[in-house]
Amino acid sequence: MGMEKVSGERKKRRMRQKKVTAVQKLYDTCTEVFADCGPGVIPNAEGIERLKDILNGMTEVDVGVRPNMPYFKLKEIGGFPKITYLHLCECDKFSIGIFLLPPSGVLPLHNHPQMTVFSKLLFGTMHIKAYDWVDDAALISTPKLDSSEGGVGVRLAKLKVNAEFTAPCNASILYPTDGGNMHCFTAMTSCAVLDVLGPPYCDPEGRHCQYYRTHPFMDLSETDDEKKIPEGEKIESYAWLEEIDKPKGLSVIGAMYSGPKIIEKLAF
Repeated sequence: MGMEKVSGERKKRRMRQKKVTAVQKLYDTCTEVFADCGPGVIPNAEGIERLKDILNGMTEVDVGVRPNMPYFKLKEIGGFPKITYLHLCECDKFSIGIFLLPPSGVLPLHNHPQMTVFSKLLFGTMHIKAYDWVDDAALISTPKLDSSEGGVGVRLAKLKVNAEFTAPCNASILYPTDGGNMHCFTAMTSCAVLDVLGPPYCDPEGRHCQYYRTHPFMDLSETDDEKKIPEGEKIESYAWLEEIDKPKGLSVIGAMYSGPKIIEKLAF
């Protein structure tokens, strides 16, 4: 009986060891998928599908967040409801975090330089507007804003996404030059978004978060520019993006992540 009891305990211990949380599986997969990647380097198709499959199956329960958390009741200050960021992990290759947006919370239009980004809406309804740069923008005149507005140059972009998303829904992916690299999130209800960035932002390496203001295409375009839009496409699908400083009143507050723990690897 003594040997049987020991054997049963060993089985239970092995079963506990084999049980891997969804967030741990996400982290482990990221270490593999992003291992040979870097700035501007997109994971291979198999790696992208692996991460998509994991994220598509994840819910708020897997990361310990819920709509009734106090973060969703923060008062509006300076025009923007405060947004909370839960940091899960970060290394040279990737970062994982969760944005908690109260109703009407906005992450203004911003970029993800040289990054591949996976975003999973865990709960809530969110409007997403996203743009990509127009590669052949040189074919169209590049206007300058009036000096009273700073005289900053602007760049032509094409609208890629302009829609509302409600959880449960699949993860979205944006790439360094495609898929809506510049995007804006507007929370219609309380929302939680799980983000995987590869590689993460890094100011010393030039991957800093740049914000933009949009200008309607016709407002700044020359008379002949309309004729240069590809046939069959709408003028409303294009806009001029002007670089701006971080919007005043935008407040993203860091908070402690209290969901299932991630056991990080010391090196890749």
